[in-house]
Amino acid sequence: MDTSGHQIDVLIRQGEGIALEFKSDLKCLPDRELVVAVVSLANTEGGDLLLGVEDDGSVTGLHPAHLNVSGIPSLIANKTNPAISVRVEKSDVHGHPVVRIIVPKSRQLVSTSEGLLLRRRLKLDGSPEAVPFYPHEFLQRQSSLGLVDPSAMLVENLTCDQLDPLQRLRIRNAIKKYGGEQSLLPLADEELDGALGLCREVNGLRRPTIAGLLLLGTQELLRQHVPAYEVAFQVLQGTDVRVNEFYHKPLLETFEEVELLFKARVEEEEIQVGLFRVPVPNYDRRAFREAFVNALVHRDFSRLGAVHVKISDDGLSISNPGDLVASVQKPEANVRATLEKLVETGFLEPHGTGRGRTYTLSAAMYRTAGQKSEYIRQAGFDKIQQEQMVLNYVEKHGRIKRAEVMDLCRITKDQAAKRLKSLAAAGKIFQHGTRRGTYYDFNS
Repeated sequence: MDTSGHQIDVLIRQGEGIALEFKSDLKCLPDRELVVAVVSLANTEGGDLLLGVEDDGSVTGLHPAHLNVSGIPSLIANKTNPAISVRVEKSDVHGHPVVRIIVPKSRQLVSTSEGLLLRRRLKLDGSPEAVPFYPHEFLQRQSSLGLVDPSAMLVENLTCDQLDPLQRLRIRNAIKKYGGEQSLLPLADEELDGALGLCREVNGLRRPTIAGLLLLGTQELLRQHVPAYEVAFQVLQGTDVRVNEFYHKPLLETFEEVELLFKARVEEEEIQVGLFRVPVPNYDRRAFREAFVNALVHRDFSRLGAVHVKISDDGLSISNPGDLVASVQKPEANVRATLEKLVETGFLEPHGTGRGRTYTLSAAMYRTAGQKSEYIRQAGFDKIQQEQMVLNYVEKHGRIKRAEVMDLCRITKDQAAKRLKSLAAAGKIFQHGTRRGTYYDFNS
């Protein structure tokens, strides 16, 4: 086996992944399927396509029609838009000819010449699949590539006169308090807006950017133009929800109010260190501030759901609608694959499906640690907590629908239906209507 063949053999042993695709060629893979696979790789992280390898990694070789591989690069270039330039290597692996097609990561969205736009993702079992690239994901993709800045996009049907001038005072106070760029303080309001990219003049009218709306907009404007924007602060004690506040206010005002709620729950305990007594807080304020700001700034507005700050008996957690990249510095696909492998080994137990899927330590791990009761408490906690959140929501807003339960508790459609049926069976809420018009409230 030559050097190239050895490299392909190493790739095969790794198994398929987000950047590695196997394609059988026993029945002569159609050109269309080959191009689709290349496009999905290019629209994700790039990678390698091995033609002549089955999904299970067995090498079966090329169809006679594909033994001459010199035309593959031109075929792919002609059938992709914009054209993808690939490198092709043909090698002998275990006595069979195999083609390695090296696909670069595209710096722009790429489709087949027929208009198919796809990307790769990992399924729950860790195996990859090609899925459509939906329009609402375009901006997210372009932003991740550094091609566009969503925060700089103009809100065309608003003018800067409609923004809240008091929020500029918050910006100035934040610059003073946190040691921001001091040269911004002497600027007039319009100059400050321009320097921070909050407003731009178009055809003689000053219009806000998305960043300007998030920092200077009123609650009404934010609800209307950025409906996905929401921040939740929750305090859970055992199975009781002590605090359940939701915010649709501008970013700095929301930050200040949530920080006040957080500070009220920071307790210090003094410990003796040599001759001195040192106060040790239960939560680090600076770490909270950094994590909360990160969650606010890096949330994905193409997805519904709130930025969640939750304090419970287990500690503090901060989450946002978006990928896992910011917290672990790894691609989401790699993280999810690792979590699923931990499930297979019995280290973790999964709950839910899709993006709402969560993980806890398995019963075996709690048993090994001698904490059997902790597992039962943890496993049963989510259901009780979610039902309490539903009741609090109905108390505050008058009624609730299944979709709102899914958003509130970050669970699947079936799980939300079970929570509502359980509460209804207990007589705590009552169902009204059928199908899409179904809602629940306290009125029988």
